[in-house]
Amino acid sequence: MKQKTINLLLILSSLLGYLEWGGGNHLFLLQAEGELLRKMFSDPTSVIHPFTIMPLAGQIILAITLLQKAASKVLTFIGIGCIILLFLLMLFIGISTKNLKIFSSTIPFIFLSVLTILRYKKA
Repeated sequence: MKQKTINLLLILSSLLGYLEWGGGNHLFLLQAEGELLRKMFSDPTSVIHPFTIMPLAGQIILAITLLQKAASKVLTFIGIGCIILLFLLMLFIGISTKNLKIFSSTIPFIFLSVLTILRYKKA
């Protein structure tokens, strides 16, 4: 599988992360990022937090690799690094609260991240 395809799958799988918190609130990261982008222009101080900005930056960096002739190894690793912090936290939360939805939503991105790292390690 070409690296650009894997990077596209990394972006798509990062949008499927599922969050759930008290009061019956829940959303996918795709929905959260939509709200983040809307608020960024109307009230930027309300969205400035490492766990909101870093994953979005990681997705943008991975999107940049899709525009390159050959996907940059360094940019791919930086993009994964920005997103993986949130997904590892979500994985921990899913395991510690025994929430199968949160836990299972992290598996595709983490699997593709490991696959990408192993692929670059062989090259």
